[in-house]
Amino acid sequence: MSVALEPLPFPPYRELGNETLRERIKLAKSELGKSLLILGHHYQQDEVIEHADLNGDSYQLSKLAAESVDCRTIVFCGVHFMAETADILANRPEKLQSRDGQRVTVILPDLSAGCSMADMAGIRQVEAAWKHLGDMIDTSDITPVTYINSAASLKAFCGRHGGIVCTSSNAKAVLEWSFAQRKRVFFFPDQHLGRNTSLKMGITNAEMPVWNPHDDTLGGNTEQAIKQSRVILWKGHCSVHQMFQADHVASFRKNHPGIKILVHPECPQEVNDIADISGSTSKIIETVQNAPAGTKWAIGTELHLVNRLKKEHPEQEIHFLSPLVCMCATMYRIDLAHLCWCLENLVQGAIVNRIVVREDIAKWSLIALERMLAVK
Repeated sequence: MSVALEPLPFPPYRELGNETLRERIKLAKSELGKSLLILGHHYQQDEVIEHADLNGDSYQLSKLAAESVDCRTIVFCGVHFMAETADILANRPEKLQSRDGQRVTVILPDLSAGCSMADMAGIRQVEAAWKHLGDMIDTSDITPVTYINSAASLKAFCGRHGGIVCTSSNAKAVLEWSFAQRKRVFFFPDQHLGRNTSLKMGITNAEMPVWNPHDDTLGGNTEQAIKQSRVILWKGHCSVHQMFQADHVASFRKNHPGIKILVHPECPQEVNDIADISGSTSKIIETVQNAPAGTKWAIGTELHLVNRLKKEHPEQEIHFLSPLVCMCATMYRIDLAHLCWCLENLVQGAIVNRIVVREDIAKWSLIALERMLAVK
């Protein structure tokens, strides 16, 4: 492989049509061979998913890639926090040792592909909240829990403070583990996943104050509310799932008798409470896959995934729950042009948009992730 003196510029790729990009991506993949793994998150556009070696949710993809023996480069068609998790897991100490110290390179095709939810909880904000909480209650009684949809710095915070990471599929098990350690949980950044999971465990809304990092007065709470809390939620949300409303559910049930409502637990409580099924992205996919022909669904999650399910299951009647377009705008930034650009740079020996988590942050993040993996 030749070494490029400088990366190939990106702008010319914008002028190429999808068919040309598709063929060039296939050629680059064939030249890079087994050392390359392209990961495609479920929310990606179909034309990007077409080129992915593995499809799945954020944690599932990172875990599968880290288990690969041949992989030396991961191109993550997702968002920033996902690429960080891939870097942490693929380059953990035992993996590095098995490769004689050789790191797996992780690339995010477009560095502007972030996550609005993850951005709602910054490490300085969380550390400040932890300090303020310590003025009212004993923080040694609190288990910090961060949703995997968060920056590596927040995962590291949890690792340092005896906390843990969760996904939408194992949130209940993680909260049960957390309460076995301590009497309270500090859950960030998505308030809806934390609330919906806790409600099913018998915790009331009165026991779940919401901490607003932009409110200097105890996060918008009274000292009494914090002292009687069992779960302290963070004022954050997913911009995609936040928009689904109870009225949307009522409309579908009125106009489509017999329809079932299937939603992600990042949806607000008023939607989650009246849905027929609430579950992670993987559970949504499995539910549709296992449903008999003729089943009718209104699904409350990202638009690209719902449209893909509709295409893959013509034997069922599948609708998008909201009357408004709802897609993950930051995930949408990953397109064929960016994918082709980073792959052809790799072929030339140049690495663009590499994601590397700082060693100390990776160390503590891995501890929190491994705690999650140990939870059954």
